[in-house]
Amino acid sequence: MNSGKVYLVGAGPGDEKLITLYGMECIQKADVIVYDRLINRNLLKYAKDGAELIYCGKEPGNHALIQETIHALLVEKAKQGNIVTRLKGGDPCVFGRAGEEAEVLAQHAIPFEIVPGVTAGIAAAAYAGIPVTHRDYAASLTIVTGHGRREKGEDRLHWEGLAKGSDTIAFYMGVGNLPYICQQLIQYGKSSDTKVAVIEWGTTERQRTVVGTLQDIEEKVKKACLSHPSIILVGEVVKLREKIKWFPEAYCLEGETVESI
Repeated sequence: MNSGKVYLVGAGPGDEKLITLYGMECIQKADVIVYDRLINRNLLKYAKDGAELIYCGKEPGNHALIQETIHALLVEKAKQGNIVTRLKGGDPCVFGRAGEEAEVLAQHAIPFEIVPGVTAGIAAAAYAGIPVTHRDYAASLTIVTGHGRREKGEDRLHWEGLAKGSDTIAFYMGVGNLPYICQQLIQYGKSSDTKVAVIEWGTTERQRTVVGTLQDIEEKVKKACLSHPSIILVGEVVKLREKIKWFPEAYCLEGETVESI
């Protein structure tokens, strides 16, 4: 049997309407859809009748499938002659591990395409009324993992470069490390008064945003019960939220988690 093909597709940041036209085509023609936790499940309604839907979501401490198993699954399904759509939240190449999956597919001579998506660090910010660049505030944007690997106990991030070299910083998957992130940025040169926004479930009906500074954002996030998935934005562009916020946001009573709304 001829090998099938794998599409590594970005599903966008949460709002189902933010998927690309090509991404939607890949969902509609797939024989198999392997999807992650943070995609909008409404997108699965566009799958054709009989398509196999396989969940492989990951959350802290609970991975439905480990990455190596996902690799093997993509290879197996494609070698059976299937069109496989690997559906990932945001953009597949921005902390979506599409590069690793593409390497494996290439090793097995399986045809594949990478279909870009709208990444959460930009989209969630826009929905919160925060443009990541602005002529008066920010000429650069840096996208950073908030829980990157550490080797021999050493942090691999170049904190001095982040603190002094970027106008806007978007930390992905970092809400659990928020105290450390703030501490490091202040230690390496960012003013403690630098504006910070934490956006939970960006672009969805569950979106909530907390704004503060490097000095007080940890306490504000704790009081608001924000959790993952969240984007952390650091920079003076956060000031613009008060002028141009436009998207209605959800709020919870003090002491409740977002899941209890």
